[in-house]
Amino acid sequence: MGGGRWAAAGVLLALAAGLLAAGSASEYDYVSFQSDIGSYQSGRFYTKPPQCVDIPVDLRLCHNVGYKKMVLPNLLEHETMAEVKQQASSWVPLLNKNCHIGTQVFLCSLFAPVCLDRPIYPCRWLCEAVRDSCEPVMQFFGFYWPEMLKCDKFPEGDVCIAMTPPNATEASKPQETPVCPLNDNQIKSEPEIFHLCNSEKALRMKIKEVKKENGDKKIVPKKKKPLKLGPIKKKELKKLVLYLKNGADCPCHQLDNLSHHFLIMGRKVKGQYLLTAIHKWDKKNKEFKNFMKKMKNHECPTFQSVFK
Repeated sequence: MGGGRWAAAGVLLALAAGLLAAGSASEYDYVSFQSDIGSYQSGRFYTKPPQCVDIPVDLRLCHNVGYKKMVLPNLLEHETMAEVKQQASSWVPLLNKNCHIGTQVFLCSLFAPVCLDRPIYPCRWLCEAVRDSCEPVMQFFGFYWPEMLKCDKFPEGDVCIAMTPPNATEASKPQETPVCPLNDNQIKSEPEIFHLCNSEKALRMKIKEVKKENGDKKIVPKKKKPLKLGPIKKKELKKLVLYLKNGADCPCHQLDNLSHHFLIMGRKVKGQYLLTAIHKWDKKNKEFKNFMKKMKNHECPTFQSVFK
């Protein structure tokens, strides 16, 4: 996307950005929002009328997006904050991959829309830009751009959300860096819980070799001890190999030294077991120990993943 297009997008965001820049948090509950509530219904039936609520700190996808209040139900028809948190949590790891500078703005315009007198959807071109940059990263883990975010649903040429709000801090803006999705040596317990819940297995593994195969990176185990097993047969486990999808030439620093054990997570997609997370097995590491404790007791949510 050219710089001119990002600059011109400020006009499209005028309704939202103007209110955010001019008002205090209390001013979000302005009269026109309350009186024009019907425009948020859009023919849908909700058990509760739309209301303006604080974005909670534990809504990690959006709590630092640049504004403090959001409409509930949101533009994805989530009616409760609990539902918003569950569904939005699926996207936090993707946000951390910094696949596009507009990822947070695009997602939060739907999960946590700013309080206005009528719904304003993200621009179609913003959706397409985020999709084109981030779907390849999602595919590393066997996920594809979901139907609920299909870009032709969003407006083209109308008033729409198109850029980062001007009062967002630089620290909150992801920077586009084309990195491999597993290129992170540091384990962080919260994101890894997400990977665990979206993986069918977790293992302690010694790796025999890593090689390229049909554009993928193939990981062949030497020894493995199951920590969590989903629907996998013992025969399959015995012959288990894992793949980093489209990652043949992807630098993965965790695999530079195969002399130690690894924590491995993966899931089955179209007959292949895809690698979703890999970390050095290090009991001296505080975050690693925290994650292992959480893994023993954590109950993954039963909601249907937005990626499926």
